[in-house]
Amino acid sequence: MSRLGIMASQISGHLAIPAEILAIGGGAGGGSVAGGGGGAGRYISTTQDFSFGTTFTLTVGGGGAGGYAFYNTGAYQGGAGGTSAVYGYASIAGGGGGGGYTTGAGTAGSSGGSGGGGGGGGATGGAGGTGTNGYNGGAGAGAAGAGGGGSSAAGSAATTFNGGAGGAGRTSSITGSSVSRAGGGGGGGDATAGAGAGQGGAGGAGGGATGGSAVNNTGSGGGGGGGTGATSGNGGSGYVVIAYPNTYANIASIGGGLTYTLDTTSRSGYKVYKFTAGTGSVTI
Repeated sequence: MSRLGIMASQISGHLAIPAEILAIGGGAGGGSVAGGGGGAGRYISTTQDFSFGTTFTLTVGGGGAGGYAFYNTGAYQGGAGGTSAVYGYASIAGGGGGGGYTTGAGTAGSSGGSGGGGGGGGATGGAGGTGTNGYNGGAGAGAAGAGGGGSSAAGSAATTFNGGAGGAGRTSSITGSSVSRAGGGGGGGDATAGAGAGQGGAGGAGGGATGGSAVNNTGSGGGGGGGTGATSGNGGSGYVVIAYPNTYANIASIGGGLTYTLDTTSRSGYKVYKFTAGTGSVTI
């Protein structure tokens, strides 16, 4: 522990750094061919006292790949993302959106931090957790996929030709400004596409429109593809943030496998470490 760290802890009355943590798992990809939207990664927002000298592994989960289908040959499920982890907290990835249908029922959305939306033809949505664990994906219908679950609301069900909207994300000001993250992807439909939420990808509309990809480092789900032969959007990669008062010393060491920035200006009085990719060891 550095001399500055010792002095700061003594002045504040703490023997450890009182920190805030935001950890979001990777969002899932949407399903193809009027497929369901991808589910958001699990969203964890908590506080944690870090003892000086503590070492732990930190991981930022990747986003899941969108499903792909060759024209009129079938539909494919959206891929799951990766788990984000920090100091023993694990934010699991979202569930992939269900594939739509060509001649029959589509496939169900996968379960995860938040569940993927079901594909067209009445396929069910995947299961998510509750509260900070995320929510379920909606059910598909007819020639349209449902919305993927978000971190604060379930995905909306599809109607016969219209994709369902992705479930809402959650808002945090840990980085200094209010941002909504970890929303579900919108479902693809033959007529209209479902909107993404919390920076999730919008679904594709009819005529083979591709579903939109989610914004990286939000853990949001990708949009489902719309119409026959349509591909879908990728899920957004996960995100880990550690923030604490600037009276404390910098983190002692961060492994080379992690991509991060230290922001000391966006949030007054705080050091904000933003981890955007990779895995590695962190020592406080």
